[in-house]
Amino acid sequence: MLSEILFDEGYQVHVAENAAQARAYRSTRLPDLVLLDIWMPDIDGLALLKEWSSQQLLTMPVVMMSGHGTIETALEAIRVGATDFLEKPIALQKLLSTVAAAMQHGVPPLVHEEEEKVQLTISQEGMVMVPLPLDLPLREVREHFDSAYFNYQLQKESGNISRIAEKIGIERTHLYRKLKQLGIKPNKRLIDEKEL
Repeated sequence: MLSEILFDEGYQVHVAENAAQARAYRSTRLPDLVLLDIWMPDIDGLALLKEWSSQQLLTMPVVMMSGHGTIETALEAIRVGATDFLEKPIALQKLLSTVAAAMQHGVPPLVHEEEEKVQLTISQEGMVMVPLPLDLPLREVREHFDSAYFNYQLQKESGNISRIAEKIGIERTHLYRKLKQLGIKPNKRLIDEKEL
């Protein structure tokens, strides 16, 4: 049904009945987007997502879908590299807006460890100072600020995602999405220890 809806909206759609077919398709082509169900006949979608991520094949946005998913499943999918998570039954408008947004934003570039991070300095009054490249377009300057802001919060709260989300007033899933968009990978071991 989803493939028919998307086809009617002008998308080219390829359907894979299981993970084996999805692997075979991905090995020869690069789709613009993957809608990946958690429940599949051979392996679950989360395992396939992890496989693609570990093999550097997660070069397209992936939207996970499930009728039985939990918030933990959604968070794990976002951590591994999913762009979004749809809960079944999926409303038509939600499907179309999620697909359009995922295709528009694509996969954010990974930030390599060796890349220089934004340097924060502290003024005499104790204020944190962030240098911003103001000659860039506003969107890019905002990304620099967001990156510095979230890196600062992660450092200040020792990587505790729950505390950061509560402090800045957004849900954890949205926070994970934002960090992923910015290419920030929280220290998972530190998070697990602090949140348990």
